[in-house]
Amino acid sequence: MPAPLIVEAKIRMNSGRRFAFGPGKAELLERIDATGSISEAAKTMEMSYMRAWQIVKSLDTAFPEPVVLKTRGGKIKGGATLSDTGRELLRLYREMEAAAQSASAPSGRLIERLLKS
Repeated sequence: MPAPLIVEAKIRMNSGRRFAFGPGKAELLERIDATGSISEAAKTMEMSYMRAWQIVKSLDTAFPEPVVLKTRGGKIKGGATLSDTGRELLRLYREMEAAAQSASAPSGRLIERLLKS
């Protein structure tokens, strides 16, 4: 019996060069929220700290308030949390993904029937 078809809806949002958001950035925000650290979030994703920092900076400049609130201080006192805007961005993005997943499921089942058995 063949493995079932798995349909995964992935949303990517773009607004010219000003704003881009997709699965990787959403995951980074979730991991920052979970770890309280940009550095730790980057490590869990096998991403360089510099790349994670660049992503955070690009998101922060796209909104009137920062998406990630940062506290300087290194390992002892430093940290990062999502702002209200960051939490809302992540919530809305995951809501869009769920809606896309739900909308694509019927077509996914039809495609599964077309596959070789």
